[in-house]
This record gives sequence, structure tokens and C-alpha cells, in this order.
Amino acid sequence: MKKEKAFSVETPEESSGFLLWQVTNLWQREIRAALAKYDLTHSQFVLLASTLWLSQSGEPITQVLLSNHTKIDPMTTSTVLRTLQKKNLLSRQEHATDTRAKTVALTPAGIDMARQAVKTVEKFDSEFFAKQGSGVAHFNTLLKTLLPEN
Repeated sequence: MKKEKAFSVETPEESSGFLLWQVTNLWQREIRAALAKYDLTHSQFVLLASTLWLSQSGEPITQVLLSNHTKIDPMTTSTVLRTLQKKNLLSRQEHATDTRAKTVALTPAGIDMARQAVKTVEKFDSEFFAKQGSGVAHFNTLLKTLLPEN
């Protein structure tokens, strides 16, 4: 009786999912350490930095816009934004024309924190992905192909 093969690959290094999982865990562990001095989780940082990014347009920033931009589900976005509000890093208020929506704006402390944390994260990412060399732009393009289009 022949044993059925459990895996389609010969080595774990041939599994894209397993490699992505390993790299993601390493990156998340190290980004947590980089953000520790700001007392921010990675989700908090992403929403803070995204609010700063989106504020450049001058348009009102809604929780739904942030959720879509970051790909963080709406309930988690709301919970994390509430935490950032308690830390006095942002404010949330009723939207001027849509009573179902809340707008989000960084406080002066939030702007300062976001700018500092962005510098730290950009430096960390640059060092972490340096092994990609000149291929980092291509790597980013490949990663984008895995995301759903919105």
C-alpha cells in the first residue's frame, strides 16, 4: 500500500505561504520593538500614519475611508481609533453632512507622534528590506498583486 504524500513541496522553503508567514512574523516582532518607545501598537501606528497621510488632501477623513485605506476591518478601525483618542492623539466627531459617519483628525500631539513614528518605521523598513537591494520596488509591485483591488 502506497503512502499518500502529505505535501506538494519537497522542502518547507518551497512553500510561499510558509515563507511569507515566517517573514511576516519576523517583521512584526521587530516593528513592535521599533514602535515600543512610542507606546503604539502596529495597528495604532498604521491608523495614525494613514490619518496624517490622508490629511494632506485637505478633505475630511472618515473612519470608513481609513478602514478602506489601511485594509483594517471597520470594527477594529473604530476600536483602535477610540484608543488613539484616549491617548489624545486624535479627535473623532460627527461628519458635517453624514450623521452615520465620524470624521477623524490628528491633534497637535498626534501630528508630532505620527511624524516621529513614521521616521522610525521608514528607517526600520529601509534596513529590514535592504537585502532586496534595487529589487525592492519590484518586490512591492509583487506584493500589491496579492491585495484585492478597491
